[in-house]
Amino acid sequence: MDREKEIISKENISLIEFHLKKGNIQGANSLISKALKNIDEAPISIAVTGESGAGKSSFINALREVGPEDKGAAEVGVVETTMERTPYKHPKIKTLTLWDLPGIGTMNFPPKEYLEKVKFQEYDFFIIVSATRFTKLELDLAKAIRFMKKNYYLVRTKIDIDLENEKNSKPRTFDREKFLEKIQNSYINTLKANGMDAPQIFFISSRNLSGYDFPRLMKTLVKDLPAQKRHNFMISLSKITEAAIDRKRKSMQQTIWLEAFKAGLLATVPAVGILRDDVEKLKVKLDHYRVLFGVDDESLEVMAKNSQVPIEQLKKLIKSPYLLETKETETLEGNLLKYLEKFASVNGGLLATGLYFRKTFYLHLLFLDTVTEDAKVLLREMYSKACSNLSHTQLRTMDKCYSFLMSMTGFVVICFVLFYLGLWEWNKV
Repeated sequence: MDREKEIISKENISLIEFHLKKGNIQGANSLISKALKNIDEAPISIAVTGESGAGKSSFINALREVGPEDKGAAEVGVVETTMERTPYKHPKIKTLTLWDLPGIGTMNFPPKEYLEKVKFQEYDFFIIVSATRFTKLELDLAKAIRFMKKNYYLVRTKIDIDLENEKNSKPRTFDREKFLEKIQNSYINTLKANGMDAPQIFFISSRNLSGYDFPRLMKTLVKDLPAQKRHNFMISLSKITEAAIDRKRKSMQQTIWLEAFKAGLLATVPAVGILRDDVEKLKVKLDHYRVLFGVDDESLEVMAKNSQVPIEQLKKLIKSPYLLETKETETLEGNLLKYLEKFASVNGGLLATGLYFRKTFYLHLLFLDTVTEDAKVLLREMYSKACSNLSHTQLRTMDKCYSFLMSMTGFVVICFVLFYLGLWEWNKV
């Protein structure tokens, strides 16, 4: 398995296999329960630092999938005066905290003392944000972070504005790739000149997350995190592309497998037989998946407001809200499965293991696959809406130009007719 996709360590997997080979069901179950708990409760702390005006707040809001006017958003465009670090919790992943650190230039401390003041040991990694060239203070800070054996990532924000300015100033010779390469090389040369190995540098626009290096940055962060923290960070990621949605699904599928395996192990012991899941428990699980993938009612309301599309229209596009409304068809296979479940809950054994594993895995995977497809459908709809709005804007602009040209043409024709009839003379204008 790719490291990016691992959410449980190889050591734990080996221990679970060891207990199963020895027939120690309770031991294996205990390890799985502990692994699931560690995944759910593992805290993730991300430090974001950079000079005032570099786009830290916009970047933090983008990571949290929060708009600048939403409740709890980091204030954008505010002059930085605070000397304290500010925590921002992810609205859906409560164990994920982003810390807005005061710019090193606002504190009269050398980099090492600055890191001690902001409690550097509490963070999983640092993101140094810049909207221009890195200053000497930021470079010294990067050195200090590396010296203290922490990971850091260099992020150049507002790259869309830089590209637009370059295009406007050089409309004939503008070359997007060459311009980005030029900026990249300038950073690498600056780092090397200061005796530092050049790490990856990520160009992003907080207004257009899918357009630049934001997806690559997220993939890198996931890969570098410890296995038990990887899952929560993965499912916190913005649903900016279908590939990002698929990565979230793969991470969730691993927890489903663990939960189903745990249900099967518990059912092996007759005294610990599991009763059939009731509809309410299934609804809680489905609602949980809908929230994580942004297809819950609250997310749909925000989406409808932002896109100016009736929420009823969005609900017609998706299936997950109605999954539990379909009545189960009473078939011979369905009745047999119910009988076997009842028998297995009393007698336990391998039959129970297989039945409960199958039931838990199938139902949860059905929920996951449905919300995954719903998220993709809504992403396509929002993209189509954005393109449509852009086309309408362009058409309106063209209509205005056309109307102006027609008016000018009419004016010229009238002037010519008046001149021809001798009713108007050029030298009297």
